[in-house]
Amino acid sequence: MRLQDLEHLIRASTDITKEYELVVIGSQAILGSDPNPPNVLTVSVEADIYPLHHPELADKIDGAIGEGSTFHKANGYYAQGVGAMTALLPNGWMGRVLRVPAATREPGVGYCISVVDLFMSKAAAGRPKDREFCVALLEHRYLRLSEALGMMSQMPPEVNQRELRARIVRWVKLAREAGVEIPEG
Repeated sequence: MRLQDLEHLIRASTDITKEYELVVIGSQAILGSDPNPPNVLTVSVEADIYPLHHPELADKIDGAIGEGSTFHKANGYYAQGVGAMTALLPNGWMGRVLRVPAATREPGVGYCISVVDLFMSKAAAGRPKDREFCVALLEHRYLRLSEALGMMSQMPPEVNQRELRARIVRWVKLAREAGVEIPEG
């Protein structure tokens, strides 16, 4: 996915829901921080989106421009309408979002979660694809390991901080053993 694809999904989601402000979580939120990230960070053809003030309208997004839709078949990418609780995010995440589009006359704005919030939500999910994504964020220096570990206390109470810390440290160790250069700190 490219930034222009995400902008298209934001405009389409605005048209569908009649909601101006949308939240973008999941891997493609990286496009809010970097319009041209390495390919390893943009392999997904979906963007996870929900309307900020009416998350219950996410089903409309999923139905109209979701996986397998005419929109998906025509464009090669789609939006997955998700719930506001889909990602476990650190406290204060809304204050760190990045706007897409940043300055256009197009309707709708997507609030992409920040890199550190994206990393933490992916690490909390802990799936193999999340490990690969998080290691790539560290390898390409989108954040430092110390930044991620410093956010540990900001995670929601349902996240076991000890397990999450151990997972992140294990991922880094395995990546380094495999020859991936992840800076200290």
